[in-house]
Amino acid sequence: MAGRKAGLPFAGRMSGLPDARLGTIAMWVSRGLLILFLLADCATSANSPAKHSVRPNIILITLDTTRADRMGFLGSERGLTPNLDALAKQGVVFTHAYSQVPLTTPSHAAILTGTYPQFNQVRELDAPLSAKVPYLPDLLRRSGYRTGAILASIIFAPKINAEGFDRGFSTYDADFHLQAVGEDRYQSAERRADVVVDRAVHWLSQKQEGPFFLWLHFYDPHSPYDPPEPYKTRYSASPYDGEIAYMDSAIGRLISSLREKNLYTGSVIAVMADHGEAFGEHGEQYHGVFVYDETIHVPLVVKLPGGRFAGDRVESRVALVDVAPTLLQEAAVGIPVSMQGKSLLALITAAGTSGAGEKIWGDRKIYSESEYGKVAFNWSPLYGWRAGKYLYVAAPNRELYDQGIDPAAEHNLATASQAIADTLLSQLADFQKKTSSAPTAKAEISNTGSKSLSALGYLPSLGVVSKGVEDVGGVDPKSKVDSANLLHNGLLHSQDVNPEKAIGELEQALQEEPNARMAYLALGRCYLRLKQYDKALPILRKASETMPALGEAQYELGRALVESGKWDEAAPAFEAALVNNPMESEWHFNLAVVYERTRRLPEATSEFRTTLKLNPDHFRANLLLGRLLGMKGSAAEALPFLQKAAKVNPDSADAHMYLANVYAQLKQTSQSEKERALVERLKSKPSE
Repeated sequence: MAGRKAGLPFAGRMSGLPDARLGTIAMWVSRGLLILFLLADCATSANSPAKHSVRPNIILITLDTTRADRMGFLGSERGLTPNLDALAKQGVVFTHAYSQVPLTTPSHAAILTGTYPQFNQVRELDAPLSAKVPYLPDLLRRSGYRTGAILASIIFAPKINAEGFDRGFSTYDADFHLQAVGEDRYQSAERRADVVVDRAVHWLSQKQEGPFFLWLHFYDPHSPYDPPEPYKTRYSASPYDGEIAYMDSAIGRLISSLREKNLYTGSVIAVMADHGEAFGEHGEQYHGVFVYDETIHVPLVVKLPGGRFAGDRVESRVALVDVAPTLLQEAAVGIPVSMQGKSLLALITAAGTSGAGEKIWGDRKIYSESEYGKVAFNWSPLYGWRAGKYLYVAAPNRELYDQGIDPAAEHNLATASQAIADTLLSQLADFQKKTSSAPTAKAEISNTGSKSLSALGYLPSLGVVSKGVEDVGGVDPKSKVDSANLLHNGLLHSQDVNPEKAIGELEQALQEEPNARMAYLALGRCYLRLKQYDKALPILRKASETMPALGEAQYELGRALVESGKWDEAAPAFEAALVNNPMESEWHFNLAVVYERTRRLPEATSEFRTTLKLNPDHFRANLLLGRLLGMKGSAAEALPFLQKAAKVNPDSADAHMYLANVYAQLKQTSQSEKERALVERLKSKPSE
């Protein structure tokens, strides 16, 4: 552990006293202050705010899916992170930092609340963040900080996935939408690092009083790996490394901007990954299922104002739950007693006193969990416990690794060292019991965000709630990890222009793991896009049967039935879809079309009107409702809808033709002739 020497407090002269008495008093004052200084230096209370004349700005940078072994400041020789390495030299590096969950939203919940997943109950990707949980941006805003967040993925869109994560932010920039077929993912569901930095620089340029807290999230290293040029070509053999090198370059531009604006030196800059990425270690590709070091060991750097403790390296184990209390203490904001992490400032300041860090920190035990196998497939949950030199994994076939001699966790000692395994399991169970809150039961499956999760390669929750180590049992994820890999690939490839590859992966995955219910929906969509309706129908029927509460499954089934000419069967499917998704204007429109086609005209009229209440500019709803009313002889009522249709799409010959008919019914001959002439011009216009 690189350290620093503790400085002695300065004892000034005391006027009006003889020199001898002055020397004696100064000696005792100096000794007393020295004792107090060392005590404070080695045992700073986590709830004692730091003392500042000016509260620092705080910049929190989270790197999605970034392995610790790709960082130069943690020993990598790949040369990917020169800008982060330079920042690390001016900050404090925590060489043994660990994530609590290898998934984006649960890990960020731990970072921003300072609480464990079993307490904040964000244990899966689409779980909401309760307003009752302490939240860093909310606490800082209440204390006078201007708060902003610029996010890089739809995973943090609060109306789609991350409900509650926007609490406390005056600016929460997550304006994403679901990626349409053929649409660029960087214009819909994701932002590249340069866009995040551009928006951050703009936000920082806004002149406002008081300190600020800015959270920047970079998503580039997350699959699919697709770095821009020149990184795409330079790292063609390892596009993941290319994403990290590109992200680092963007962060370098951010740091340069901070310097130009005189915001660098006086700010706290905390950089960390939410989790890592696996490349076949233990059989896992990507992340989310296992709790080994490749996805749990993460980079963590904290640069303090004025370069305090620059260059120090802390070897003690720390957790991402420690970040929020650290930043609160540095900002001189009281730390809520409900925060479960520990401020790292005491550990940092003790780094220069021989052995003091170890004395105040002790053998810090680190908790991690993965509920993804449980919530997505109904496999067993996994719980990791790092204590001493050991990694213990609570699993149906439990695991014990001596990481002092087996850092890759390749040699399971659980059978040979049962007493040690039993002891660590007891510690883990006791920790869970002490740090848990009452779980909140979740609905069978959430419609919100399920499509976006699939687009990112994930399965949404099946609605199961785990109680902890007592629920360990059943299917061991180690025996099923190949299925998880196939599903992740299949879900990602289902977004491609040509989804044939996804079909093979999804079909194979479903053969191996029929519980992956969302895979039926993704597979059915692929067949729909290929217009193979005979194959889509049975798959989508299966999806709707196994997920009756998921409106998307019912809706896609309705589409397949329409394309197959089964209009009478399509209506119940669309009706069922709208039970749980009543605000989907396009779904109402499709149901209206089905009603009209099956001569249920009053219901069709009602659904067209509902569509337009939700989306007044819906061209086809205006067009077809106006036509329907005109056919019924209600020309005056039809007119405004057809006028709106013609305004929304002035090049539509149908809109002008229907308008001509309505004007004729209303005896407005000149207007009717004008519209008919326009129809003829549009029909004679050469197609592009």
